[in-house]
Amino acid sequence: MLTAAEPPARATRRETAHPCQRSFDIAVVGGGPSGVAAALWAARYRRRIVLIDAGEQRNRWTKAAHGYLGLEGEHPMTLIEVARRDLGRYPEVEVLDRRRVITASSRVGVGFELELDDGATLHALRVVLATGVRDVFPRIDGFEHYFGQSVFTCPSCDGYEAQGKSVAVVGDSPEIAEFALGLLDWASSVVAIRAHSKTSSFNERARQQLEVDEVVGTVVAIEGHDGHLRSLRLDSGATVECEIVFWLLDHVQQSDLAQQLGCDITPDGCVSVDDQGATSVAHVYAAGDTTPGPHLVQLAAAEGARAGIAAAMSLRGQPGSPLSAPPAPNAEGLVDPAPEHR
Repeated sequence: MLTAAEPPARATRRETAHPCQRSFDIAVVGGGPSGVAAALWAARYRRRIVLIDAGEQRNRWTKAAHGYLGLEGEHPMTLIEVARRDLGRYPEVEVLDRRRVITASSRVGVGFELELDDGATLHALRVVLATGVRDVFPRIDGFEHYFGQSVFTCPSCDGYEAQGKSVAVVGDSPEIAEFALGLLDWASSVVAIRAHSKTSSFNERARQQLEVDEVVGTVVAIEGHDGHLRSLRLDSGATVECEIVFWLLDHVQQSDLAQQLGCDITPDGCVSVDDQGATSVAHVYAAGDTTPGPHLVQLAAAEGARAGIAAAMSLRGQPGSPLSAPPAPNAEGLVDPAPEHR
């Protein structure tokens, strides 16, 4: 299994000066919707923010992002371009493009130290992890040319565009039968392709009454032209004609920074967070696909906003970075409690 070569870059990149032992209130790692939202909302608390973007957004392969209010159907990198333009209104934010955080460690009493792949070191009082996940592509020639155009992973994201079309579902997961049946909300027909070693998940009623076929075999080639799918060729030599494929791909965390910092990880490999986006490590937050829950652009942005606000509010009363505005005092001890709390 592998991740295919990079697609052409779409987002406009803004380079900044080389950072060297500089301090920030909040370091946001990851420049997708969750990361940009976290940086924007934290900046609105007049905190000094650094956004570190390796440029490896998960949906950069796809042709259109769906369900994001105001930008329905736009290219995912267009969404990032617009969001980054909005972020540019905030002088509190510094963006480091095409940079990767390779190590992260806590410093007792003074926050965290982040080492970048260019040798620079940053200090931050708070960290927001928005690094996302990476889909693991099968070893099929040209797979990346179809991925995001006629090969998809998420029915919620792309099922609407499959309406009235012949659809194939490929995967080894036990959930393949339920997944395939759900696609009949849109597709005219569905064929499920499972590996040789797997037993059928369809019962006799499903096979007889529903427009779902089942094929045993391993896909070895995608046949089509210019991203438009015509058929899938199996290891047996047989072909399955289809217009759209939903592939049950594995995905892995894009970064191991959460493990480096000692954050709790769920059994599914996600970074565990509370209802404010806080991880098990004090002053470390996480948002987006790196955390549990549906992988949707709209939700990722909302989770980023939540984590950014929580990180900023956790600094209330603290002076923070030398470049930050003087903070308001912490209300604790300065304001009498409300009557019902006395």
